[in-house]
Amino acid sequence: MTGTDQEPHARNPAAAVARMPTGAKVFLILVGALLPLALIALLTTLQTTRTADTEARARLRAVADESTGNLDNALTNQANQLREGLTALERDSSDASSCMRLVGTFAAQGGVRFAIARDDGQVICGQRVSLAGAGAVPPGETQALVNDEGLTIRMAGSRGMTALAYYPVAALNAMSRPSGFVPEYGAALVKGDQRVVLRTLQGVGPLGRREEIRGELSIGGLELEMSMPGAPITSPLILTTLLLVLMWIAAAAIGWFVVDILLIRPLRRLRRSVGNYRPGEVIDMRRMGAIPAQEIRELGETFQQISRTVQLHEADLAQGLVRQTKLTREVHHRVKNNLQVISSLINFHARGARSLEATEAYASIQRRVDALAVVHRHHYAELEENRGLDLRSVIGELAANIRATAPENAAGLGLTLDIEPLLVNQDVAIAVAFLLTELVELAMSCNPRTQVRISIKGTDDPERATLRVNSPALVEDPALQALMENRYERVIFGLARQLRSKLHYDPLVGAFEAAIAMTGRP
Repeated sequence: MTGTDQEPHARNPAAAVARMPTGAKVFLILVGALLPLALIALLTTLQTTRTADTEARARLRAVADESTGNLDNALTNQANQLREGLTALERDSSDASSCMRLVGTFAAQGGVRFAIARDDGQVICGQRVSLAGAGAVPPGETQALVNDEGLTIRMAGSRGMTALAYYPVAALNAMSRPSGFVPEYGAALVKGDQRVVLRTLQGVGPLGRREEIRGELSIGGLELEMSMPGAPITSPLILTTLLLVLMWIAAAAIGWFVVDILLIRPLRRLRRSVGNYRPGEVIDMRRMGAIPAQEIRELGETFQQISRTVQLHEADLAQGLVRQTKLTREVHHRVKNNLQVISSLINFHARGARSLEATEAYASIQRRVDALAVVHRHHYAELEENRGLDLRSVIGELAANIRATAPENAAGLGLTLDIEPLLVNQDVAIAVAFLLTELVELAMSCNPRTQVRISIKGTDDPERATLRVNSPALVEDPALQALMENRYERVIFGLARQLRSKLHYDPLVGAFEAAIAMTGRP
């Protein structure tokens, strides 16, 4: 099969699956069949985790709402009080009571500082708070600044005075702390890209997850970000997931192992026994060992019974062949004896002939009978091997018989043989023997003392050979032409047609040539 023929099979998934071993097919089928169960168990585990996430998010939402409300109320109230104090001090910078109320308000927060200053920077109430890089605040507006240290709220009055309040991280954390017992949480104050961490979330490992929610404050675009640990990816969850996967694969592997033990391996042993079977033998089930599957045992017993039946039939055929061989030998032996009897009768009548022409006629007939007898004898000798007749041996014996039956005036007849060892079937051998007999007799009729050369050579075609007979007596002349027309031409060319070949004649050198079929070489 060429590469072009293999490409469609390689691209065809069905053909690829068909070439897979049965064990692999069973394993894939079991994996696919058990996959829905594994997915159901995995989805159940994931749903449990999702439910835990939902509960954690609900707790976080409640905590975030409470913390955002606490921080927003505290900052809003203090910002309002700071603006009232700023307004009162702008009306009367010597209003000590307004300043003392602010001091009392911010002192209760612990660590929170405030300051109200004139436009020239002189603090008239509170403590000086340095604020690097802060720009001017438009009159009547409130500004919130966030850095790593805390939160600063600034506001400007209508007469050029400014007020600010600084909240450190600890104060903001205390103000945003939810009431009651709450789980571990984290908090951060965010404004745009700036953020300050109020409380760091603890206990989140490499596989831990966290839930985050932001709540808006009503001052300066601030947001409070709350975070709590989500449902963690704990070792029990990982172990459960791995167990699900292992159970899925193990179930498929156990199913494949059972099928392999009960079916596939016994079938392989049975196939091996049947593959090693030779006609005449009986399959021995005991060599296959124990077979768990009853159906395969019955199949093996069926093969054993078939092999036993084949053995009996082989024995019957062998006996019939022996009888047939004996009968064939008897027939060949009788045919050979009959040909010898016919040859003897012809020889007997030739000795009693009263004229030379009758004697020569009997000799001509005897040469043809001898040609047939030679081929039959060699065919009988090759019958056991049935490889074909050795043409060199047949023609050698045929040439000897022709010399022996030649007339007295042909004592100087010469036959030269140049024949390669070739094998032919009986039909070709008979036609070649008769053709050579006719051509040699034609040459003797023209010149009894002539020389005849017979050659058979192989060709480039391993199934064809070239037969060539040449003699000076076969050179074209009126005597040869008369013999051909009156007696030999029809027989010679008829034998060539029997050889399924065209007989070529070269009148200048006196040669006849034809191609013959061969079966091989000895």
